[in-house]
Formats: sequence, structure tokens, C-alpha cells
Amino acid sequence: MNGPEENISVARIQPLVSIRGLVRIFSRGPGFMGREAEISAVRGVSLDIAPGETLGLVGESGCGKSTLGRVAVGLLEPTEGEVYIRGRPLWDRKAHADYRAFRRSLAGDVQMIFQDPYSSLNPRMSIGEAVGEALRCSGALRGEKLAAPIVRERVRVMLEKVGLEAGAARRAPHEFSGGQRQRVAIARALVSSPSFVVCDEPTSALDASVQSQILNLLRDMQDELGPAYLFISHDLEVVRHMSDRVAVMRDGVVVEEGDAEAVFSVPVHPYTRMLLEAVPGSGRAKPGAPPQTA
Repeated sequence: MNGPEENISVARIQPLVSIRGLVRIFSRGPGFMGREAEISAVRGVSLDIAPGETLGLVGESGCGKSTLGRVAVGLLEPTEGEVYIRGRPLWDRKAHADYRAFRRSLAGDVQMIFQDPYSSLNPRMSIGEAVGEALRCSGALRGEKLAAPIVRERVRVMLEKVGLEAGAARRAPHEFSGGQRQRVAIARALVSSPSFVVCDEPTSALDASVQSQILNLLRDMQDELGPAYLFISHDLEVVRHMSDRVAVMRDGVVVEEGDAEAVFSVPVHPYTRMLLEAVPGSGRAKPGAPPQTA
């Protein structure tokens, strides 16, 4: 039997998700002298995420965190670099005999929980339809109708897991609070038992009283179902609570990465220290230090 250190070593050698040299450039339209103006949102980022772990990605707004997350789940194509899921390239079409079939196979295995619980759900679909549609697209139940008993039962069980009442499946998104909608979004993301989930600021749009409930729910679901999380946030205390490892991002570049407790206790990069010093009540704040940017 392998010891704990050997198991950790194997997980690092064979990550579930491997991001290599990722670059994403956006066009901003005509610039000086009519030349195309560009902005580099992500600049040469490389990260690994092991099965079942949570990698926290932290940095100020506009540093490229959400762009990186969208590329990692296949929603936004990189300008350069690659994302590997279990060693298979996500964006290299030539590496797959049937690229469309490969992407379909990832539909249930790679998911994302978005920041805004109010706009992430289709207002024309009931809660049961929204969660059921995610399950039908996952592959295992592809082709099943939303009214099929197996789909309805899986939806019922998942809604129950995230703490919603039995009748929730028949109701529309506008009938729920922000915290309840985010529970639905979590159910939709996890109903297909994915191995990798990007959580993009999943609590920032919620009241403080609801945030801890959603964070605890995410941890409980990870304990039960085992997905790896890329947990994106500007809130350092939330990231510390949720993460096994942390990557600190600034202006499209990862400036520091390591074990969560090590990064928070003994930060190496000056930018990481600045972020920590700006957290109210952290004990690190210097007189006159600016508040953390949201």
C-alpha cells in the first residue's frame, strides 16, 4: 500500500486538470493610429489541480481570474496554451479523432458555478427542468426526456441534497431567493457527478448571512461526490476557508502558488502580502492601508 506522501506525489504527477502556458488576449477595437488595441487578460499561466482538491485562485477584480476559469471549462478559447483534462487536450482539435464527441463527453464531467445566481438560470425553465437538462446533456442519460422517471428521480435527489424542498422542481427561478438560486446552480453543476468544477465567485452576490451556508454546502458536496474545485474569489478569508492550495493572480500572471496555510501564514510575494495586509481584522493591516478591492 502506498503511503500518504507517495499518494500526494502521484496526484501531482498525474493531475486531473493541467493548465499549461495559457494566454488569452481580447481585442478592444481600433486603437492609436487605427491599430488593433488588445488587452492580455491571462499571460502564460500554468497550474495543476489534483483529483478531489480545491485550488483557490485569488486576486483583485480584473486580474484575469474569471477568464482563466472560463477557458479551463471550455467556454472561452485560449489565444495560446492548452488545458489538459486527464491528460487529454481540451482545445487541440487535431489531437482527437472526433473532437465534437470528445467535447460532448466532457459535458457532464466539467462544470461551472457562476457568480450571479439571478442571471445564471433560464427564467423560462422550471428548477426541475434546469437541473434535469444538465443531467440529460451529461452523456449517461443523453436522449432521455425531462419527464423520464430516471431523470426526475435524480433531480429530486440532488435538490434534496442541496437543501431544497420536494416541490422546488416545479417552481420557477423568480420564486426563489438569491441563496436558494445558488443552491439550484450547485445542484445543476453537480447532478452529473463531474470530476472538475469551476466556482467563479459563487458567494459574492449573496448576503453575508447566506454566504457561509453556500460555502459549507460546496464543501459537503465535495466530501460526498469528490469533484476537484477551482475556487475563484477576491475574498481571501473565503479562499483560505475553502482551499487546499492557493494561487495568487495579478495582471494576468500567477505571482505565488502553494499550500493554503503556507501562503496565508508566510506569503512570499509582495503583492500577496499587500492583499493580506488589506484584509480588515487580519492583524496584518498597516495604518492607512487601503481596503481590499472587491
